[in-house]
Amino acid sequence: MSQKRKGVLQSYLMLLPNLALFLVISVYPVIWALQYMLFEFNGIGEKRFVGVENFIRLFTRDPNYWNSVRNTFVYAGGKILLIIPLAFLVAVLINNPKRLYGGVQAVVFSPTIMSSAVMSLVFYLLFNVYNGEINRMLSDAGLINAPINWLGREYAMITVILVAVWGGLGNYMVYFLAGLQQIDTSIYESAEIDGVTYWQKMRYITIPMLGSVLKTILMLAIINGFYDYQSIMVLTEGGPFGATEVMFLNLYKLYYPSADAYTFRPQYGYGAAVSVITALIVGGTTLIYLRLSKKLDEIY
Repeated sequence: MSQKRKGVLQSYLMLLPNLALFLVISVYPVIWALQYMLFEFNGIGEKRFVGVENFIRLFTRDPNYWNSVRNTFVYAGGKILLIIPLAFLVAVLINNPKRLYGGVQAVVFSPTIMSSAVMSLVFYLLFNVYNGEINRMLSDAGLINAPINWLGREYAMITVILVAVWGGLGNYMVYFLAGLQQIDTSIYESAEIDGVTYWQKMRYITIPMLGSVLKTILMLAIINGFYDYQSIMVLTEGGPFGATEVMFLNLYKLYYPSADAYTFRPQYGYGAAVSVITALIVGGTTLIYLRLSKKLDEIY
């Protein structure tokens, strides 16, 4: 018995550091937000109790936030629609043990390990209106007659989505590649003997057997699409005129305001209320996806 108790104690001691980090990083901020959402507090002076006034302001007097919600769904949806098929295509192309594609994998995956700030700064220079390399190449090819303002109101959302796809493509490619390599090659060999074409193998063998992997990838893509704002902050800072401002960038500006933000003082109380509603939106969307994902099991 003493030996068993000693083993249990050792197990809890090993879990203690992770539990402490979880309480400090995850649980405490939630409690902090729940505490401040009913107060008005800007970091200076005492808190002032306002009840549900923060939520009334959010739902009735803050069009900027709801614009950021709409932008978030456009950004996340556009990113998912592009990155998932592209990652799958790249994984299929390089999933061939007879060819040396290690270098290709490294090149495709390399943007994933780069700093978002550095990567976004590079693309900011590339998409510059007058000195950017993108406009220069298009102009030399005769495709455009005048420079395109890639970070202007008309093209800003498209630009930030393309940058996000480039930065995250390698990550999802690795997931697809891991799933493809788990499929027994004898299944394909048997299908070839029966005269099954390449596209039939893709439709009836590859995609169905990637069902569980695809559900995981979609879940990660949805979460990352909602939480991603660092590259947008560097490229456009949410502009122009809020055209690319997403929920978490809006929330960031409430806690860490700058000269171009809505106010120069942090709004901890209102920001806490906004964070709660944002968490509900993300959580609700995730639950909807989990329900819809069950249909994949029924189809495949």
